Order: sequence, then structure tokens, then C-alpha cells
Amino acid sequence: MKYVLLILLIAVSVKSGFAQQAHSVNQAIHYIKLANTLREVNKSEESISLLKRALPAVESKSLYWEAATNELLGLSYKDLEEYELAIPYLELARSQYAKLKYVASAWGVNEVIRQISGKNVYAGIQIGANEVKLAILKTQYESDFYEKDIRSVINVPDLSLMANASTSLQKGQIALKTCLDSIQRYNIPNERVFIVFSSEVTTGRKLSQTDKDRLYDQLASVLPKGANLRIDTTLTTAREAELFTIGAIPRKVWPTTSALNIGLNTIMCGYFDKGVSPMAKSFNYNSSPIGINTVLDQIDAEKFTDLNAFKQEAQRIIEAIADSSLVPALDGLRHRRTVGVGGAIALALVTYLHPEKILTTAVPITLADVELFKQRALNDYSALIQPNLNYITDRDIRDKAEIDVRSVQNQLTQKQLIVGALLLEATFRSYADAPTAKRFVFIRNSDIGWVTGKFLETINYEYESTIAKGSLYTR
Repeated sequence: MKYVLLILLIAVSVKSGFAQQAHSVNQAIHYIKLANTLREVNKSEESISLLKRALPAVESKSLYWEAATNELLGLSYKDLEEYELAIPYLELARSQYAKLKYVASAWGVNEVIRQISGKNVYAGIQIGANEVKLAILKTQYESDFYEKDIRSVINVPDLSLMANASTSLQKGQIALKTCLDSIQRYNIPNERVFIVFSSEVTTGRKLSQTDKDRLYDQLASVLPKGANLRIDTTLTTAREAELFTIGAIPRKVWPTTSALNIGLNTIMCGYFDKGVSPMAKSFNYNSSPIGINTVLDQIDAEKFTDLNAFKQEAQRIIEAIADSSLVPALDGLRHRRTVGVGGAIALALVTYLHPEKILTTAVPITLADVELFKQRALNDYSALIQPNLNYITDRDIRDKAEIDVRSVQNQLTQKQLIVGALLLEATFRSYADAPTAKRFVFIRNSDIGWVTGKFLETINYEYESTIAKGSLYTR
């Protein structure tokens, strides 16, 4: 009750004693300080009224208090979600702080401008051999670097673009157009949109260069005319692995963490050396041409139609794969304590065994989890892919888990799941002889990690380069 009365007294005082213009800098400072207090008690309109009465008294007399007034005016309009009115005041405050060489104040105001003007929202479209994915992400400043905040992911599977069929190409065009339409709804500038062929398309051997050029022409025809958008066709496997690590592994844990991606056609691992920066980083990488589909191709070549015979052959082939192929040799890999894991099969394990963790970004995976996952894939497939979600009491979490379960069901066939579970177990166990005990952590949304990595790398490079020059990062 006392709190409510206090707010009423403040509101009355604003309308009476503070109704006139400030006649001196000292009186203006009183108004400015009270306006800041009013913002804290959700009285932003009254705050704006006071600040506008204070502004004439500090203009051309105190650049600092003029900047502070403009900043608070911008923040007050931001509180009211009147962003078009907020941004001019904030931009003026930013330039005034910069003139004063108050770098921290200018930087803080700039981050607010980036937030409310959409300058920290990006989009990446990943065109793979069998799917098109869109990631909408928002960058946020954290631990001296920008980190990602995934806002939306759209996955269009089962395109079979590598098949080079006209119907597949048409599906690819529709999928790309769907992604571009989604980006428009976020009002993301074209310079913050990245479209790329994955390395399995650019370096894969299933299509000739002529067919790859044809695929590019067909998809590029969907891009808006004059929009300055293009499809990047230069991504190599090594570069994709580096960007995957940047996008999937938080920078603050790079010194102790390696990245592992068990994909459809390759197993990739890599890590960054300690003490690196975006401008001078050293990435260590290796990969093996072993994946779920490559193993599956070997089994299908033998025409195993009986499921039990298929399971036995899958186990035989994976047992015969050397540990050095599952975990390619890297000098520092054995000493990294944590392994950040990505790939469709790791996603399937977490989705089916731990659906309640659907909102958790980093989910630990134990060897017991992997063993249980493998046994259910081999012996109880129907129960595995239809987990009981009734124990999840939060309705929003349960609904999200249901969506993800259906998505994973559509991504992997029964045979892919069996091979993937066996491959996952074999890979995890291949780390067992390392001198440092490993902790495996599934990184959610790591399947678009290298798309987000492209933007994190770009924005952190721009930020560090600008700061190194003594300038303010305003892009």
C-alpha cells in the first residue's frame, strides 16, 4: 500500500511542482534523476515529460547531461515500444558519448539501438543434398563476444537434390522460396542473409560439375531480382567443420571442448587452440568418410532384406571400422575434457530418451544413454520412436516435445536409426582410451551450427577490428 501511495505522490509531483521548464543545469539534473526513477516504476510517459523539460537547460551547456537526457528519452520511448521515436534520441546520445570519449556509455547505447532496430537479427539458409534448412538467429553480447540466440528453425527434408530429378529441383525451389518468405516476415536486411550449399553438395561426387552448375542455376532463379543475394558454393569440408565449431560451441569453453559431428556421410571432429581471437584463431580439424548413409550403402549392396540379417551385418561392419576412423587423429583432441556432439543421430537420442529437455541447449549424454538407445533401436524400435510424454506436466514443453518427436521420426528411417545408434556407440567408445575422461554434451541446433558460425565469426571479427582501431562498432 505504501508503495502505491509513493507512486501516486511522485506522479502528482510531476504534474505540479515539475510542470515548468528547468531554469538551470542543477534543476535539470534533478529532473533527469527523477525521470530515471519514474522509469523504474513504470511511469515512462511522466519520465518523458520531465526529460523534455530538462533538455533545453542542458543543451549547449553540458554535453554529458545532454547525452544522458537523450539516452533516457530513447529508453523511455523504448519502454513504451515506440521504437521509431526512441532510435533518433539513442543515436544522438551515442554520438554525444563518442565525442566525450565515454566508450562504455556509447557502446551500451549502441547495443540498445542494435536490439530495437533489428540490427542483431540474421538468417542463414543451408542447402544440403537431402534438405533445406533455415535458421533465424539473434546475436547477443556475452563474455566479451557475441553469442547466438536461435529464434526459429525451418527444416524441409526429403528433397533428394543429389538425385538430379526435375521434381526434386522443383521441391528445392519451393523450399528455398518458403525460407525467403519466412525471412521477409522478420524484416531482415539482405546483407544479413547467408545462403550456402553444404560441403556434401559442393565437394560430393554424386553430381558432376555440370549437374552442380545446373542445380545452382535452378535454385538461384528463385532469388529476388536485384536483391544482392547469392548462393555461396565455396564451402569445403574443413571450412564447414570450423564454422560448425564456432556456431555450436560457446567461445568461453573452447579451451576445454572439442566438436564432434556424426553425419550422414562423414564423422567430423575439431577444436580451437587456446588463447585465440576471431582475428587470429587456429582450428584443428579432421574427418572420416564414414557416416550413417555410407555404412547403409555397404549393407544395401549385399541386399539384406531381412531385418535381423540387416542388424547383424550392420554390427559386423561397424565393429570392423578402426577406432582411428571413428575418431580421426588430432594432437590435442585426446586432452579436451568435453565433447560437444551434433548430428541427426545424437538429436534422435536426446529427443526420444529425454523429451523433457526439449528447451535445454546443452544436454549431457552418458554411455548408459547410448547403450539404452542402441538396445531399443535394435530390439524395441516402435517404443523408442514413440516415447511416453504424459509425465511432462508443463503443457508447452510437452507440445514442443511432440513436434520434435514427429520431426525426428521424419528425418531417420528405421535402418538409418539402427546404423546411427551403432555408429554413435562405437564412436563414443573410441574416446575411451584418451588420457582425459570425456564428458559428452549434445548441442541443440548444432545441425545449423556452421550457418550461425558464419555470422558469429563475421560479427565478432567486425567488433574486434573496430574496437582495435579505437572506434565504436555501429554496424
